Amino acid sequence: MNGQGSERGDGQRDGRGSGRAEGLGRLHGGPRGDEFEGDLREWMARGAEGVRPAAAPYPEIVRQGRAARRRRLAVAGAALFVLAVVPATTLAFAGYGAGDDGPAERVSVAGDGPGPSTAPPSPQPPPGPAAPATPGQLTDGITLQEAAAGLEKCLAYDRQHSAELPYVRPDPGRAAEYRILLALRSPGNDNSPGEGQFIVAVKDAPSPARIICGIKEGEASSLNTSTGAGSDPVPWPVAPDINGGKLYLQRMRSEGAWQLPYRWGSIGTVTPDVARVTVGYGGATVEAALDRGWFAATGVLDRAVTEAPRIKGYDAQGKQVYDSTQDKGYDKTIP
Repeated sequence: MNGQGSERGDGQRDGRGSGRAEGLGRLHGGPRGDEFEGDLREWMARGAEGVRPAAAPYPEIVRQGRAARRRRLAVAGAALFVLAVVPATTLAFAGYGAGDDGPAERVSVAGDGPGPSTAPPSPQPPPGPAAPATPGQLTDGITLQEAAAGLEKCLAYDRQHSAELPYVRPDPGRAAEYRILLALRSPGNDNSPGEGQFIVAVKDAPSPARIICGIKEGEASSLNTSTGAGSDPVPWPVAPDINGGKLYLQRMRSEGAWQLPYRWGSIGTVTPDVARVTVGYGGATVEAALDRGWFAATGVLDRAVTEAPRIKGYDAQGKQVYDSTQDKGYDKTIP
């Protein structure tokens, strides 16, 4: 027994190569094939035990897997939110860029579709008459817009009644050709009862014209017009309007007492050398406005009168160049 063990041990220590070859030969038919097969199995078992891997860290693998899963869910949720919001919403950014004085260009990020529709501009109203030279020529709270509306009604009123006349009258023109000279409250009289307004408008081109229109209850009720510059030269630098009594005469003296206080007006033409006009009526004197060849004055009476307004004109040096009391064509008393 000892000899077999020594021989086996020597073969493993000193003759492993030759013993292995010998064993291979015996494995294929040699007398010691079974013994060599047993040794081979033992060597393989020892080698497998030497390379066995360590146990896997299972808790750490589970923790890392859960963390990665949470990150994937968060990214997927953000992507779904963007997909849900952006296609249905047009985002427009407007602001001031660095160094710009105006708004930045508007940018749409909703795609290449048409931009927001722009409402068509509303039609502009036709141009109306020009404003008077001074605010005081619009009295009793009458605005320029109200005076312009009254003038439009007056022009329509004139066209309507001109068509009924047996002769042809010049067309009064458009409102844009006029300017408002005077607007004041009208208390009415026996011939034209009821509160209303007087609108006075003048124009220079294409032909000179003047309109005095009465408005009652929002409609044109009376109209006086004059056209052309006249064939006879005016003998005075100041010429009171021949029909101006409509503005300062409330009623005839035979028609009874006046309604006081009473708003009155006075109008007329002036030559370029006239620099100042005053109008005295009922004991008070007012300064008239000079408006491109016309004068316009207004005031309020607090007592009955028997004399018409007294009108005076002065040149740039202050010299009086006109006095209505010396004008034979001017009615000086209230009829």
